[in-house]
Amino acid sequence: MSFALFLFLLLVVTGLVWLLEKYYLRRRRSRQARQPWWVEYSVSFFPVILIVFVLRSFLVEPFKIPSGSMIPTLLIGDFILVNKFAYGIRLPIINRKIIDVGEPQRGDVMVFRYPEDPSLDYIKRVVGLPGDRITYVNKRLSVNGKEMDLKAAGDYLHKERMSFAKRYEETTGEHPHSILIEDDAPAAVPFVKQFPFREHCTYNNDGLACPVPPGHYFLMGDNRDNSSDSRVWGFVPDANIVGKAFFIWFNFSEPSRFGSFQ
Repeated sequence: MSFALFLFLLLVVTGLVWLLEKYYLRRRRSRQARQPWWVEYSVSFFPVILIVFVLRSFLVEPFKIPSGSMIPTLLIGDFILVNKFAYGIRLPIINRKIIDVGEPQRGDVMVFRYPEDPSLDYIKRVVGLPGDRITYVNKRLSVNGKEMDLKAAGDYLHKERMSFAKRYEETTGEHPHSILIEDDAPAAVPFVKQFPFREHCTYNNDGLACPVPPGHYFLMGDNRDNSSDSRVWGFVPDANIVGKAFFIWFNFSEPSRFGSFQ
């Protein structure tokens, strides 16, 4: 059971008890009688649960980064905030959009439900919008025939592995962002899975070319040679979008990591 569903069920149960207490139980009790413990706890916690549910469903939701696929932008252990209304207001649990506010843009860091297992939340960077043609050949990204700007930015030290990777500044949207590329990693995409619309993609030893189908997005990790993303498991449907990541608020290993990011 997902945490969102658990929170919703808790909200329903405590809300029903709150209503029962307000309009029925309280009137039948004598003034000297105390509330049963289950009524007392439900009435006390219902407003708190309601506020938390509304905040994380429609405004902002916290997440923790579990892997290194978005290094150097996001590190393992980063606690981040995700804007839940940037791409439209969606009904909790079923994630159906009811109010269209905005659409993902190239360069956005987006949280979404993993297409192969929607119970898992993933985070990657949007590089392809519906209708775009994506090519990733010899580790250079092109969108609709235009190669994205790429500038060398020195080396990046992986502290856990004690190894270096080439760091670059890439521009896929309005602002540049950092990516990592390892020279000794092959250009070919390994372990490609079967996924919807894969028949329209072309894979070879130099990389891939894929048209992005309507209503879908192509996402990649900033740690390009250590990220399982749309190159491997395919496109992200609009229905799987959770929100736009925008702020790091804590990291136990590096408490100084605090603030917005591109």
